[in-house]
Amino acid sequence: MTAPLDVLVVGAGPTGLALAAQLRAYGVSFRIVDRSLDRVHESRALGIQPRTLEALAGFGVTDELVTRGNPAMQLRMHLPRRVVQLPLFDIGLTDTAYPFLLFLSQAETESILAEHLARQGVVVERGTELVRLKREGSAVTCRLRRGDGGEETVDARYGVGCDGAHSTVRTQAGIGFEGHAYPQTFLLADLEVDGLEPGAVHTYMTGSGMLLFFPLGSPATWRMLAMRPPGAPDTEVKLEFLQKITDLYAPDGLVLRDPVWMTDFRLHNRGADHYRSGPFFLAGDAAHIHSPAGAQGMNTGIQDALNLGWKLALVCQGRAPTELLDTYEIERAPIGRSVLRLTDRAFTIGTSRHPLIRFARTRLAPRLAPLALRATGLRGRVFRTVSELGIRYRRGPACTAGSRPPRKGPRAGDRLPDLPRGLQARSAGPGWHLLLSGPPALWPAERLASVLRGRDDLVTVHRLGGESPWPDAVQGLVRPDGYLGYVARGAHLEGLRAYLERWLPAQHS
Repeated sequence: MTAPLDVLVVGAGPTGLALAAQLRAYGVSFRIVDRSLDRVHESRALGIQPRTLEALAGFGVTDELVTRGNPAMQLRMHLPRRVVQLPLFDIGLTDTAYPFLLFLSQAETESILAEHLARQGVVVERGTELVRLKREGSAVTCRLRRGDGGEETVDARYGVGCDGAHSTVRTQAGIGFEGHAYPQTFLLADLEVDGLEPGAVHTYMTGSGMLLFFPLGSPATWRMLAMRPPGAPDTEVKLEFLQKITDLYAPDGLVLRDPVWMTDFRLHNRGADHYRSGPFFLAGDAAHIHSPAGAQGMNTGIQDALNLGWKLALVCQGRAPTELLDTYEIERAPIGRSVLRLTDRAFTIGTSRHPLIRFARTRLAPRLAPLALRATGLRGRVFRTVSELGIRYRRGPACTAGSRPPRKGPRAGDRLPDLPRGLQARSAGPGWHLLLSGPPALWPAERLASVLRGRDDLVTVHRLGGESPWPDAVQGLVRPDGYLGYVARGAHLEGLRAYLERWLPAQHS
């Protein structure tokens, strides 16, 4: 009898590919399937946030993402009689190597992740659809149908739905998906635009709606996003129609040409009731869908996957208790709800036809935005929220402060900053990383060996000395997803020992 898989990943978009990359890094058995015959070739999601670039760096793909993408740093707000130039991210951030929003088409992102998996010997099984799944005790029985009509039954310990808004995993696991659809219709196109300054984001905000152009590069130079004007006929999206929209919203003589892709769509704001039901998990659009405001969707999905992947891997390998899987929903569901609220508010402000909101959007915001964005502190706070650098899990059970938490520097549950520069790279490999700051004499090898015995293959020790994000003598344990699971000041290791006993029990031969 064939042994069951550890994990069946359903859906090979960015979320599923990121999850597969992490499962492969830990050597668990898994398969990744997708009913589509090929990956996407349209741009779709196009913004990669700094935190996502940091999180993917451990797989060695971030440099290629940055090489192929466009780190836009400027916004052009086109007003009736002038153009306001706004810097976006020139706020002197020193704790990340990626202080920018990277514009790169989803097609390119998927291509880079798929190429990484192929180098690791992972085959993405395209043209393979999940048609039925059933919980059998503590495992999952899945029925898969291939493109040729053949079917097979697969047993797995866990099934993860990365299969989008119409998730089969979510539906068959009986998890609700509550929310609403927005009434507006949007137009989307990847094309060339004559008369538009390259390298910046361009926005046209009017009383009737909005028009945006994002620097893309591939498969076309520009991504166009517009709201269909009220009363406009619900016609097929053609270049001539997009040109009329552009002439209406942007009286700058812009000329559209050479479209690669054009479509229209409606937006939803919906979230799953739960991110887990027994052996079933949801990540990405299967758990939350919302407007593209702030470029949050794909990024939140990838970070869902990278929060879940190491937990599944360690539990499947018998290196962590099954309770670790409970922390996935505890940590990620509040993030998903926050993104739903943030994008809903931004969308409402950008599209509402209420007279007061229209006045604020078209008259007040253009005047006040330059003044507000001159305040570096405010811009920094906004950037940390949108960039997802500010995500933290301080209240989660898998993040614990010692009896003497440090007075300054990152705390348990915070993202490990890249300060000093290169610290994230040192602690990016699979497993946990124990950071020790302060004089080396504080950390005798025999005492560390006693605490790490039986788990030293999964914990790498780094003696930072004075080159540390903390000014004091501190012990900081970095989880495999780059967040601090335990932080304490001083050289007493009993708190660290207790944390490890709970979440990474020693293996005795």
